[in-house]
Amino acid sequence: MTDWNSIIRQHGPIVWRIVYRLLNHDADARDCFQQSFLAAFEWHQKAPISDWPAALQRLATLRSLDMLRTRYRWRRAEALPDDCVDGRFATPMDVVENNEFAHRLRQALTEIPPLHAASFTLVQLEGLSYAEAAKSLDVTVVNLGVLLHRARQDLKAKLAAFDPQGEKRGTP
Repeated sequence: MTDWNSIIRQHGPIVWRIVYRLLNHDADARDCFQQSFLAAFEWHQKAPISDWPAALQRLATLRSLDMLRTRYRWRRAEALPDDCVDGRFATPMDVVENNEFAHRLRQALTEIPPLHAASFTLVQLEGLSYAEAAKSLDVTVVNLGVLLHRARQDLKAKLAAFDPQGEKRGTP
């Protein structure tokens, strides 16, 4: 018998960090958190899950990206504060530009293939190693490298227009 309270207690913080970082909206993150664990429950009913952290990271990432796609598809334009701005930027203009870039990055992640977006999110935003991300996505490390390369190329093309001061901005 699976102890779901223990699984949620042990892996809940990881899932929450992923969904909140991607969605940046408390209510949406709560919904996505629940959807991720519900999907894990349904998955576990069909087949046993041997690696809970990897499975939950994958489900949380995919559910978050699905929710972002829905948000942008319906053009529900909410002005959401961005938690990635932590005071390291010197001027208010820097804060505004970085908020805008974060918003555009979230939107661009919804427009690229889901596996590309998931690989980029796990490695670049969550800081997982290639091996951890590959395990989470159930792909080889080499395949993950290819997915990341394609994700970066896709994001570079999508974000090419974003250049607030006419300077070349670093690529994702």
